[in-house]
Amino acid sequence: MDGKPVRRSTSLIGTDNFQTPTWATPGESIAERGVAATLRAVPSAVAVIVALAWRASRPLTLVVALTQLLAGGAAAFGLIATANVLTVLLAEGPTPDRVMDSLPAVLAVVGSYALRGLMESVATVLQGRLRPRIMAAAQDAMDSAVVAVELKAFDDPSFRELVRQGVLRGMPSIDQSIRLLAEVLRSLVSMLAALVATALLSVWLLPVMLLAALAEIWTATQIGKLDFLSFLDNATRQLRIGVVQDLIVKREVAAEVRAYRLQEPLMAEHRRVAHVLTGEAVALETKKGAVQLIGRTMTGFSTGLAYVLLGYLLYDGIMPLALAGTAVVAMRNANLGLAVTMRSVNRIYELSHYLQLYRELLTDAASRRRPPAVAEAPHDPARIHLDDVEFSYPGSPAPALHGIELTIGRGEVVALVGENGSGKTTLSKVITGLYRPTSGTVRWDGVDIAVATEESLFGQVALISQEPARWPMTAETNVRIGRLEDADESDERWREAAASSGIGEVLGSLPDGPQTVLSKEFVGGRDLSGGQWQRVGVARGVYRDAAVLVADEPTAALDAKAEAVVFEGLRRASTLREGGSRTTILVTHRLVNVRRADRIIVMHQGRIEEQGTHAELMDLGGRYAEMYALQAEAYAEV
Repeated sequence: MDGKPVRRSTSLIGTDNFQTPTWATPGESIAERGVAATLRAVPSAVAVIVALAWRASRPLTLVVALTQLLAGGAAAFGLIATANVLTVLLAEGPTPDRVMDSLPAVLAVVGSYALRGLMESVATVLQGRLRPRIMAAAQDAMDSAVVAVELKAFDDPSFRELVRQGVLRGMPSIDQSIRLLAEVLRSLVSMLAALVATALLSVWLLPVMLLAALAEIWTATQIGKLDFLSFLDNATRQLRIGVVQDLIVKREVAAEVRAYRLQEPLMAEHRRVAHVLTGEAVALETKKGAVQLIGRTMTGFSTGLAYVLLGYLLYDGIMPLALAGTAVVAMRNANLGLAVTMRSVNRIYELSHYLQLYRELLTDAASRRRPPAVAEAPHDPARIHLDDVEFSYPGSPAPALHGIELTIGRGEVVALVGENGSGKTTLSKVITGLYRPTSGTVRWDGVDIAVATEESLFGQVALISQEPARWPMTAETNVRIGRLEDADESDERWREAAASSGIGEVLGSLPDGPQTVLSKEFVGGRDLSGGQWQRVGVARGVYRDAAVLVADEPTAALDAKAEAVVFEGLRRASTLREGGSRTTILVTHRLVNVRRADRIIVMHQGRIEEQGTHAELMDLGGRYAEMYALQAEAYAEV
């Protein structure tokens, strides 16, 4: 910093509104299209639901569709039967005779509506059996797609937000669309029957009724577009307010929130964003109200025009009174069916945008998978070689690694050191195949691991992270999850993992020992300190008994004594692996712990600047010697 005062931002989280995510850009262009192009989104959404239903259960899908069609057909038949009743009742002749003559038609009306009720009940039951299967299939497809992407995908904020929206918007939209689609199918049959009946009575009534339908369609598409464009415009604001909400209620930050008196700043940020979102919501409802006013005026005008036309046909003698009564019933049913159909279609159109998010997530996730495997990674590689490797993170203007040339032999303990941001962690993940190079190759015994099967590659990799995953499971499972597929009946690897990590002390402090659930989410569950979790992470990595072990700042939260135990344990574990020695990659900034490494790699700005043993690098008098001297001086002063 140059010492000049920096103007403090009025927001806690970056700019007022972030850049539009890449997944939202196609949605903006779709939502801004004309009515004709917009309507094509509805069949597309229907196709998604039908495809999911078909995969979930073909027989149930067919039966549900059939019962809905029968329910609609029964309603249509009831309309025709009602028309017959009116025709008979309004005919000339004594009233008792007309009533008796109408009884067959009345019975037909009763029968049709009874059949409709029966079919709707059957459809509801069957739909209740089908819907959970569809949701399970959709959830499985989404989870399978996300879990299969490469690690690099989670470094892309656009992908992470797409996943979040797929969960928050995409899945619920599928659930709602299932219900709406059944309703549309039933009401559409009834509406079409009413329109056909109206046209048969007078061809002039049909175009007037269709005007009302067009008005409803226009209203539905405009409202749907307004809703979705508002969603896209406020996506990052919704993300911001969600983050702030999490900070207000999250246990992990509760102590700092109170210690630093951040309650009011967080609430101020929440209120500020909420104020903007509230204003946007009010403006949206105002626009939608104007659209609805225009649409309903057009619909009312069209309906009124239809009745005026009917009155003219009756007045001029073109249509007899009996048919006029039938026409009124048909028009009323057409209007009712139109209202139900368009309300459902409107909602499906609105949901189609969120269904598109679901489809986009599946497509995007598929593109982020590893390329098809054409080889098996060598078992227990004797030589790992990196040839002119470069790696860039998504959206980063500069590569995190470039020009990396490195060879590691089986059984070596290699330490990666350097300043923060020098590329140590990135390089360790490239070595193990967790990251594929942007360019260059990583070969295990001559095999390019970019095209190796995940099973053969990652089955030989163990990862000890600075912040290990805190699985909400028992303490024992938190360790054994490193190799769940192996029973370890002799408990040999369990004992080695415990010895290398010092986890025995942690387990002894728990009320139920290894069977204690490590999560405060459960009654009776326990949480661990940061240092204790790191011991669990070390035990997990050693228990995996992999050919290549990466330990990334494994002791950052440990005291000096525990740290020494862990590093000695890791070194010992590198020679006690079943079937041979283990290649160990240590990533650390504490240089005192790497003096006994077989080789030390000094990283600087994404490049390898120096490499050698501790003694060789100290004699070189370069960056490593400088960093070591600074740390030694700091310890000496203490």
